[in-house]
Amino acid sequence: MSEGTEPTGETRAAVIELLGVLAYGEITAFERLAEDAKMAPTVEDKAALAAMAVAEFQHFTLLRDRIAALGADPARAMDPFIAPLDEFHVHTAPADWLEGLVKAYVGDGIAADFYREVAAHLDEVSRDLIVEVQRDTGHSAFVVDAVRSAIERDPKVAGRLALWGRRLMGEALSQAQRVAAERDVLSTMLIGGGAGPGFDLAEIGRMFNRITEAHQRRMAALGLAS
Repeated sequence: MSEGTEPTGETRAAVIELLGVLAYGEITAFERLAEDAKMAPTVEDKAALAAMAVAEFQHFTLLRDRIAALGADPARAMDPFIAPLDEFHVHTAPADWLEGLVKAYVGDGIAADFYREVAAHLDEVSRDLIVEVQRDTGHSAFVVDAVRSAIERDPKVAGRLALWGRRLMGEALSQAQRVAAERDVLSTMLIGGGAGPGFDLAEIGRMFNRITEAHQRRMAALGLAS
C-alpha cells in the first residue's frame, strides 16, 4: 500500500478489525486501571493509576474516531473481541496492587509490541495512529519504581511477581493467537493474501523473538527474572 493511501476492500476490513481489537483493549485497560486504583496503598498511587487510566481512555477515543472515519461503526468493530479480551482479563485478574502494576507494565507492553509490529503493514494514517496509542505515556517509570521499592522492602515478593510475569506472557501470546485464528481477515493480514503482503514464516519467528526480548527487558527493569 502506498504512503498516505486509505485502505480499501479486504485491507480496509483488516484495518478496521485491528483498530476494533485495539479500541476494546484500550477501554478495558481504562476500566482495569480505574479498578486497580482502589487497591493503591496511598493517595499518590491512586492518582498515578488514575492518570494512566485517563491516557488509555484518550487512546480509545482516537481509535474510535479512526474507525468512524473509515466508515465503520466502532461498536460493531469492537464486538467480536469482547469475549476473548474479557476472558483474558478474567484469567489474569491481579490478586493485589503489585500484580496489577506488573500487568499494566508487562502485560500491556506485550500487546503494544505485537500491535506495533503488525502496524508496519498498514496504511500510513492507521500505522501512525497505532504507534501513537501504543507509545509509553510516561507512566512506566512510576511502575518500575513502585515494584522495585516493594522488592527492596520484601525480597520474597520478587519470586511471586516473576511467576506472574511469565504467566502474563503466556496468556497474552495465547490470546493473540486465538484472536488471529478466529478472525479470518486478521489472519490473512498476518500471513499475506488479499489484505496485503503480510509476514512470511521467518519474519513471524523474528517478530515473536523481538516481542520475547522486549518482555525480558521489561522484567529486568522491574528487577524480576523472566
